[in-house]
Amino acid sequence: MRSVAIGEKEAGQRLDKFLGKYLNLAGKNFLYKMMRKKNITLNGRKCDGSERLEAGDEIRLFLADETIEKFSQVKVQKVDKKTLDIVYEDDHILLVNKPAGMLSQKARDTDVSLVEYLIDYLLDSGQITREGLQTFRPSVCNRLDRNTSGLVAAGKSLAGLQGLSAVLQDRSLHKYYLCGVWGRVQEQKRIEGILIKDERTNQVTILSEQAARGKGKGKKGENGQAGSRICTEYEPIDYRDGYTLLKVTLITGKTHQIRAHLASVGYPIVGDYKYGDFRVNEEARKKYKVTSQMLHSFRMTFPEMSEPLAYLSEKSFEAPLPGEFKRMFGEVILGI
Repeated sequence: MRSVAIGEKEAGQRLDKFLGKYLNLAGKNFLYKMMRKKNITLNGRKCDGSERLEAGDEIRLFLADETIEKFSQVKVQKVDKKTLDIVYEDDHILLVNKPAGMLSQKARDTDVSLVEYLIDYLLDSGQITREGLQTFRPSVCNRLDRNTSGLVAAGKSLAGLQGLSAVLQDRSLHKYYLCGVWGRVQEQKRIEGILIKDERTNQVTILSEQAARGKGKGKKGENGQAGSRICTEYEPIDYRDGYTLLKVTLITGKTHQIRAHLASVGYPIVGDYKYGDFRVNEEARKKYKVTSQMLHSFRMTFPEMSEPLAYLSEKSFEAPLPGEFKRMFGEVILGI
C-alpha cells in the first residue's frame, strides 16, 4: 500500500486528473476500476474520481509496488545550467525576464525552453522533487516569440497556474511592451486590422478590413486561412537618430501581432528579419550591436485578484531593458 498526501501545489484538481498524472502510463479504465474496487481510496473512503482535492487529503493505493512503478514514469529533460533572471517569486508564481533567443515553450521534443530551465531551477532549489513532478508540473502561462525578450509568468502551484491562466484569458492582466522602430512616430495611436496566419510558414499578413473585403475574402486569406481582428495601441516615448522608442499595448493578442502590425503601417521593428527592413537591421547591427528584434515585454500589471493570489492585486512588475535599447536610446527614464 502507498499513501499519497495532497499538498498546496496539487490542491484544487479533480482526483481522476491527479491519478492520471501520478499513474501516467495507466489507462483511464484501469484507474476507474481500481476506484470501484476500493483499491484506490480518498481519505479512507470509496471514491469515483470526481472529487475535488484539498490540501491535507490522503490517497491510498492498495497496489503492489511493482504495479505502481510500472504505471509511473517521470521525465526530466537534462539541460545545461542557466541562471534565470527572476523578477519576482513567491510560493505560487514566478516572473522571469526571458532573454531573446530562448523559447518560452518547446515546439519539438528535442527543444530546450524556459519551461525546462524553470523545472531545473525548482529542482535545484529544493522547491519541487522528481516525485512531485508526477502530479504537478510547473509551467509558463504566457508565451513570447523566441527573439522577443521580457516578462514571462509561470505557475509554481496549481492555484498559481489557474489564477494566471484566468487573468490572461480574460485579458485583465495588462502587458506592456517597448520596441525600437525605424521612422519618426509623433503621435499616440490605436490601429486595427485583420491578421491572417499561414500555418505552413508561421508567418502572418495584416490587411485592413476594407482590403480584406476588396479581395472578396472577408476574413480569409488567399489560401483560405482564417483571419482575426486585431487592435494595437502605441505611444512614442523617445526619438533618436531615425529610431523611435514605442510603448505598445496589445488590445488583442495574436501571433506576431506587434511585429507585423507595426511593419504594416511603416514602422518596422529594428532587428526583425521576418517583418522588418533588412537595410535598417544591418545598419543597426553595425552601429548599435543589435543582435535580435528590439521588442521587450517590460511591464505586467495585475488586476484585482481573488484568493489565494489576492496579494498580487493591482501590483506592477517590470523587467530591465536589454543592452541594445540602452545603446540606442540611452538611459531612458520612462515615467509611464
